[in-house]
Amino acid sequence: MSHGQLLAFTVSTLLGMGSAWSTDSPEPDREWSASPAVMAATSLRDAVAVDQPDAEVGETGIDSSFSDAHSSDIMGTDSMGSGPPDSDRVKLQVAMLALDRFTVLGEPERAEKTPGSAYYIDKEELERMEYADALRVLRGVPGLYIQEEEGYGLRPNIGIRGSGLDRSARILLMEDGVMIAPAPSAAPSAYYFPTMQRMFGVEVLKGPAAIKQGPRTTGGAINFLSTPLPEPASAAGNVLFLAGDNSTFQGWANYGYAGDQFAILGEIVKQNTSGFKELDGGGDTGYDLDDGMLKLRWNSKPGAGFENIFEFKLGHTKQVGNETYLGLTDEDFNANHLRRYSASQLDEIVTDHDLYQLSWQGRPANADWDVGIKLYRTDFYRNWYKLQSVGGAGIGTILANPDDFEDELAWIRGEDSPDGMLSIRANKREYYGQGLQSFVGIPFVWGSTEHNLELGFRYHRDAEDRFQHEDDFRMENGTLVLTTSGLPGSQSNRVSTGETHSFYAEDVIDIGDWSITAGLRFENMDLERRDYSTADPDRSEGPTQARSDDLDVTIPGLGMTWQASPRWLLLAGLFKGYNPPAPGSGAKEEESTNLEIGARYRTGNGSSMDAIFFFNDYENLVGTCTASTGGDCEIGDQFDGGEVEVYGLELVLAHQFLSRRSVQLPVRLAYTWTQTGFQNSFESDFDPWGDVVAGDELPYIPENQFQLSAGLTGMRWAAWVVGNYADATRTIAGSGAIPAGEGTDDFFVIDISGEYQLNDRAQLFGRIDNLFDQEYIVARRPAGARPGKPRSFLAGVRVAF
Repeated sequence: MSHGQLLAFTVSTLLGMGSAWSTDSPEPDREWSASPAVMAATSLRDAVAVDQPDAEVGETGIDSSFSDAHSSDIMGTDSMGSGPPDSDRVKLQVAMLALDRFTVLGEPERAEKTPGSAYYIDKEELERMEYADALRVLRGVPGLYIQEEEGYGLRPNIGIRGSGLDRSARILLMEDGVMIAPAPSAAPSAYYFPTMQRMFGVEVLKGPAAIKQGPRTTGGAINFLSTPLPEPASAAGNVLFLAGDNSTFQGWANYGYAGDQFAILGEIVKQNTSGFKELDGGGDTGYDLDDGMLKLRWNSKPGAGFENIFEFKLGHTKQVGNETYLGLTDEDFNANHLRRYSASQLDEIVTDHDLYQLSWQGRPANADWDVGIKLYRTDFYRNWYKLQSVGGAGIGTILANPDDFEDELAWIRGEDSPDGMLSIRANKREYYGQGLQSFVGIPFVWGSTEHNLELGFRYHRDAEDRFQHEDDFRMENGTLVLTTSGLPGSQSNRVSTGETHSFYAEDVIDIGDWSITAGLRFENMDLERRDYSTADPDRSEGPTQARSDDLDVTIPGLGMTWQASPRWLLLAGLFKGYNPPAPGSGAKEEESTNLEIGARYRTGNGSSMDAIFFFNDYENLVGTCTASTGGDCEIGDQFDGGEVEVYGLELVLAHQFLSRRSVQLPVRLAYTWTQTGFQNSFESDFDPWGDVVAGDELPYIPENQFQLSAGLTGMRWAAWVVGNYADATRTIAGSGAIPAGEGTDDFFVIDISGEYQLNDRAQLFGRIDNLFDQEYIVARRPAGARPGKPRSFLAGVRVAF
């Protein structure tokens, strides 16, 4: 069988499996569906550049990433199968294996020339602080707005340029190029998030270059890169053990082996802590997490007529968190900001996540074009058993108005109550997401222009199944006592589904010192929500209500860069921002026109600057009611906010002091200035908005925020200081001074770390978070004031073998 026949047979077989899954049932079976999606292909010379050593400084003083480091004379010839000597063939093979086309940027160096805001956080930077908290990692990227919740970053709230922060539902989150939200179309709230200690790098992309990731293009995309398989003919392993206060333990280990054609990698992460909050009556307020991953790869021999790479990835993550949505009144926060009320003693979230990925990439020996297919499936189960209401009133309402609910607040604090006064809801949900994404990349030369054309397709289907009940309790001597068990499905019984077909085309056109990126994305989305009677747990009576949306949207984007001088790169972009509505919500689609313009500056002495001005002009901003937003709205309802403007400045400055000495001092500042404003007045039942007057600012977006980091590094040791600052933010839309009880605190939190190299393989490491133990309110949603993590420490050892 020829390679072409084999490819045709493989694709037809995958497509034939599509009938194995039905959108009529969200039950997570294990069969593979199919349809294609997207990836990129760069020319062969770009692949070789991946295997080059770190960029060197030339005579002009400019980082080689800004020069024509990818010129064709690096290769010696333009074909993989013939021409280069055997040693070069091995390099080409390694380069091809390293260049995963399903990533956002494809390679770190592309961030430098991207016509938009693009950042790559590499493994070296991740190891400086060894954060398990993704929020602390991402604070170093300008233009990201982050709301802490439980202090460990387990369920991050991330927004980009006014997109909204709640559960990161308004941006595109990915792991290894695959959407990671449990049901990205039907329910995009990210109650699952990749384990940070398992990550090898992070890509953040905003602007027109994010068009091909879609469909959520208003803010941008964040792609977490897992540990890669070893290069051919190599083996390596790593172990990390850290221990700290509050019985905290963090362990990570992996080992990988690769022969000439086969590779395997196994990885495990274990985390647990008793938590930093102080539960009335005592108890655990921390979490336990177990994460495992297995990767396999087979690749063809160097010099084969058609280079093939097959890779399989299997992952499982389980988490048990003794976490609550119940915060504190301001009075109790001021008395003890780490307190947790007795009424939250049974609150616990249990999650279970399974991931399956199978990918193939291929490249002919005598051509530059690439092709690839990735098949994926995720299954996610969660049950967050947490306090819902007291005496019939929502916990958010009680804590926001304590004087009006004296009895209810007393029961929350642990005083005896009548039977059935405290209701705890079992927030059970099951999700699946599955699909196939494919790409073909066709680099070519047309006249005096060089093109890198990417064509892609993604088919995706997902579902969320809500099946929830409530149990009623009384408070007796500070202990919750069950009085009534709820019937299954008696509080929520519904299924939401989404099915999308996506196509995109993107062409990167190089003309001398100019580079133009033109992209166009088309999305067809079928969204449906079926509500069943809460008295019909087996759903035998059929849905009581069914709502659906069939959406077609075209999303264009245009960006360009100009290499004005060896040190200066200017950039500009114009693109359409888009977020689809939730299934059956009745809200309008969220659309905006987004503009950015900026510059990058690089020198040969370690100095750099990135400055980007952005302007997002929303035709309609959409708010979504979730349990985590708070308020008394119906979960899943969406609200139109009308016209909104968001604009600001993203700035990154870096300099390497003492660059030619044995001791070095790198310093970096990442700063974001943001202005927001509703352009119309309206009344809303969406709690974070309320009654809006034109000119009111959006909630949870600070005007000023920055991260300042500095390191001192020697031959065998290093020390780092990272300071994060954010202005106070309003928690309800408004203008002028923030009213009491309607804002978070400003904060400046300093973390420090240090490491010492014992030998070639072992390294001691230690870190202190919140060095000066600052007390501050990070959020008031969903119910009451919530604290930032207090001072904590970790220490341990890294071993590489």
